[in-house]
Amino acid sequence: MTNSQLKTLLRRSPLEAHRALLAEYGSYVYAIVYNKLRSCGTAEDIEECVSDVFADLFLAIDKGEITNVKAFLGTIAKRTAIDRFRSLAGRAKRTAVMDEDDMLGLASDFNVEQMSDNNELRRILLDQIEALGEPDSTILIEKFYYNKTSSEIAERVSMTASSVRSRCTRAMQRLRTSLSAVGITK
Repeated sequence: MTNSQLKTLLRRSPLEAHRALLAEYGSYVYAIVYNKLRSCGTAEDIEECVSDVFADLFLAIDKGEITNVKAFLGTIAKRTAIDRFRSLAGRAKRTAVMDEDDMLGLASDFNVEQMSDNNELRRILLDQIEALGEPDSTILIEKFYYNKTSSEIAERVSMTASSVRSRCTRAMQRLRTSLSAVGITK
């Protein structure tokens, strides 16, 4: 969600904007918090920390302090989770306080940033495929997502297999052009 989209949605309906932010960035924030708190926090601690991150986001939105929502959320999630980790570790009467460098050793090979980028790329790709219209979008989705043959697709879209193949070729050319227009190449 871009900042202009967020501002437009906030003007139209703050509640709807909050729901959209939770839907789009909820798993991103949860993954960051989970990676920081999984060694010492309960599921409730993690969920509470995620709620605190979004509360901070909504307060910052109201004040107009945000320029990049995703970057802001990532930073706030990381800092809030570290603070919560220190609090939980102190409550458990642990003698050693782990700093951020020690916590890096706890991180899994799960890369939130890469997963988020991949999800964004998939969303853009599907949007561009849908923009091709019918039956081209159906043909591409059936062929490349469901690995269907031209004959199977032809039955579904009421065409001949050769028509499906030629439409697929033309649709792929149009898709490449539209993806290039939004800055995505190979």
